[in-house]
Amino acid sequence: MAEDYYSLLGVARNATAAEIKAAYRKLAMKHHPDRNPGNKEAEEKFRRINSAYEALSDDKKRKLYDQYGEAGIRGGGAGGSGFEGFGQGADVNEVFGDLFENFFGGGGARGGGRRRGAHGADLKYEAQISLEDAFNGAQLPLSFSRAEACGTCRGTGAKPGTSAQRCAQCRGQGRVQFSQGFFSMSQTCPACAGEGQVVESPCKDCRGQGRTRREAELKVKIPPGIYDGATLRISGEGEAAPHGGQPGDLYVHVKVKPDPRFERHEDDLSVTAGVDVATAALGGTADVPTLDGEPVKVKVPAGVQGGATFRVREKGMPRLHGRGRGDLLVHVRVDVPRELNARQRELFEDLRKAFEAAHAAPGDSGVFGRLFGKD
Repeated sequence: MAEDYYSLLGVARNATAAEIKAAYRKLAMKHHPDRNPGNKEAEEKFRRINSAYEALSDDKKRKLYDQYGEAGIRGGGAGGSGFEGFGQGADVNEVFGDLFENFFGGGGARGGGRRRGAHGADLKYEAQISLEDAFNGAQLPLSFSRAEACGTCRGTGAKPGTSAQRCAQCRGQGRVQFSQGFFSMSQTCPACAGEGQVVESPCKDCRGQGRTRREAELKVKIPPGIYDGATLRISGEGEAAPHGGQPGDLYVHVKVKPDPRFERHEDDLSVTAGVDVATAALGGTADVPTLDGEPVKVKVPAGVQGGATFRVREKGMPRLHGRGRGDLLVHVRVDVPRELNARQRELFEDLRKAFEAAHAAPGDSGVFGRLFGKD
């Protein structure tokens, strides 16, 4: 008794069309005759799963099969079974997609065409810049190795005075047809490697490849406000394509080095400004550095506490995708002196006594005494 189509594909009887298609792809890849040369059992299994998919992928045939089995399919005009039926009832390209492309190393059942004119490989370059460069923008010099079009043959791969000839095996198409079992498919032409033409008299400098490896040097414009981790694409600065065609692109991955003074928060910058005890108590101003090169004066109110934050508008990073700049966030640090001269100590002692007289409760050394850890 023939195996049930649902069991053959390993799906439930209420499986969706997508589940049936996925199961078929997996089994077809496993039992394809090219992967099992000379294996009659695998070839028969491949034939059976194609019959199952042909029936279950068509709504009308599936209803007939569910009601009458294989006899209903044959009676319903399925046109036979096996690969002949598969060819009529299913689209090889639609079912397999890139399955055949990966399996056969080329365009698979999609057909093909010449690879000439394909793009060269893309390249990746990692560059480190300072926060100042990210702020101002820069011209970043790059030096790296890449394949470039041969200057002797101008990328054709042919000896000067000669030219590449059309491939006789594929007639310039870059692909050849072949039959495997019940399928007729195409694959990359082995004679020209898919180029569609062959070089009979190769260039001595590039040995027919049309490319030579050289050290490239160029400058890349870093826009003001660029973020850490951003990637710049420089079109046409990647690897040259073999035998002509468009070169690949260069992708520059930018890393912004940490800065000892500033921290970045998107378009804003933050900086710590130290003020002495007198300024913190009485108020005043603090000079705060900026990436402009000129410090700004920030007003410090009397009685400011350590950790207070002030915002200075438009003193942050340039906005990469907009106008203006972010802000500068100034975090206050109150600097308590570690060493005092005699006069300073005398003044602080007098100040502490004044605080104690005004504010201390019985048994309490006062705010100023607690500040300096003295009783």
